[in-house]
Amino acid sequence: MEETKLVHLEINGIAVEVPAGTTILEAARKVGVRIPTLCHHPDIKAWAACGICVVRNATSPKLLRACCTEVAEGMRIITHDPELVKIRKSVVQLILTAHPNDCLRCPRSGNCELQRITIEFGIRDVPFPRPALERIPKDTSTPSIILDPDKCIKCGRCAIVCQEMQNVWALEFIGRGERMKIAPAADVTLNDSPCIKCGQCSAHCPVGAIYERDETDKVWDLLRKTDGFPVVQIAPAVRVAIGESFGMKPGEISTGKIYTALRRLGFKAVFDTNFSADLTIMEEGTEFVSRFTNGGPLPLITSCCPAWTDWMEKYAADFIPNFSTAKSPQQMLGVMAKTYFAEKMGLDPAKISVTSIMPCTAKKYEITRSDEMMASGYQDVDVVLTTRELARIIRIAGIDFANLPESEPDSILAEYSGAGTLFGTTGGVMEAALRTAYHLITKEELAQVDFTAVRGLEGVKEAVIDIKGTKVSIAVAHQMGNVERVLDAIREDRKAGRPPRWQFIEVMACRGGCIGGGGQPTLATDEVRKARMEGLYKDDRDHAIRCSHQNPQIKRIYEDFLGAPCSEKAHHLLHTSYKAMPVYAK
Repeated sequence: MEETKLVHLEINGIAVEVPAGTTILEAARKVGVRIPTLCHHPDIKAWAACGICVVRNATSPKLLRACCTEVAEGMRIITHDPELVKIRKSVVQLILTAHPNDCLRCPRSGNCELQRITIEFGIRDVPFPRPALERIPKDTSTPSIILDPDKCIKCGRCAIVCQEMQNVWALEFIGRGERMKIAPAADVTLNDSPCIKCGQCSAHCPVGAIYERDETDKVWDLLRKTDGFPVVQIAPAVRVAIGESFGMKPGEISTGKIYTALRRLGFKAVFDTNFSADLTIMEEGTEFVSRFTNGGPLPLITSCCPAWTDWMEKYAADFIPNFSTAKSPQQMLGVMAKTYFAEKMGLDPAKISVTSIMPCTAKKYEITRSDEMMASGYQDVDVVLTTRELARIIRIAGIDFANLPESEPDSILAEYSGAGTLFGTTGGVMEAALRTAYHLITKEELAQVDFTAVRGLEGVKEAVIDIKGTKVSIAVAHQMGNVERVLDAIREDRKAGRPPRWQFIEVMACRGGCIGGGGQPTLATDEVRKARMEGLYKDDRDHAIRCSHQNPQIKRIYEDFLGAPCSEKAHHLLHTSYKAMPVYAK
């Protein structure tokens, strides 16, 4: 194994030793020096767009951009001096000349990287004239995210994320000079572009140029209705991330606090999407075992991620027969609330409204994607709020979230197994499914339920699982840019006339899965994602029941209402279908 070469240099007179290939920005952080940036993000390659991170080498008059300049032996880097501070301040002021002065009305106010840097530099005025440019209208065409080009600072993060991380190519730079803007190719609307509504552009935007469609007013209206019965569900990944908005550490489990906050807001029933994740496993696991043992299109591919299903319908329609027809946990809980819960409680389903708290902007799109999302006779889920939107509502309501007591959810549609909570992380759906598939195939219970081979942030994970002599080959892919090579491998197998190399594949569109979703608190890095993942693994370990098929409430809903997994009634209520869609809307 080749030994890593070390480079020796000084940063502000402090000796530092770092591996070759380290950037000046990274080296400075090792000795506690923070160089300001706007375009840099650890998820994407540095491309020196903003120019705020300039530093100097004492042996050269040339200014260097710290984010993309690698260290060299003997460098004597100066990161802060009066001239560098003046240059950086001027760069920020130039950015501000073309930026709207409407911070009070911006969804990122108080959590804006440009605002933070402006405060740090003590900028109170801008000495440069504002260019006389026409305002660019907002793009409000999708149900999930809004693009406000006027607020764009040309950092390029969203375009790089969309193109390289997600392999979607819905955003790019259009035009030149002062009139350059971020928009879909050919300047069409987002809804007419290849956009899959994953929201990774909004999660990586440093300002308020791209953000989730705010539907908090809809929720306030539902809570005010005197003759309505508002209910709510929370997704697995929300419980390990929302605390970040209130000063808590990433990964800290706040499930009980969320239940309390939702009751104080006025919801009449509080459910948990982890319950319907268990329900999804019963349907999807049964579907897999049927295909695996009786013959059917393999590999079976998971379908609980709406950004992924949107991508598949646009780019990989040849895999539609391989898709699980099981609805996502969000949709399953919605339909159960307006059928099973309504029946049990003697409620008129027309008066029940279902609000979902999701880590995902694409969930806003999912609730209207087809008529099958009205299997109850009504729209199964009425409104979706992201984790960020829920945090805003909690603040508006004057709730001190960090100091809330914990409480329990409602007794119907809320009890969950450890497997249900794993849906929030990459590999979690697969791990939960394998726990139950083992039981469905062998009629026995697993002694060791942890499938660690599917965990972690590697883009594609593969494993062969031995189920009492039956080999099941699986793959797990997350972050859309990693998915196509998995699909291409299956296409190669088809072309060569070989059986598929995997029988079961899990796909999640966002890096890390739902814990890194487009609606989660911003500024997530892999360190933050790992902490959120560990929070979910802890929630799983802390549960006495760790397999979906062991959940007593799941058993009851089949006995009382659905009959059996994949029964005719279950199929009508809990399953959906897919069709090929054009990449560009016609």
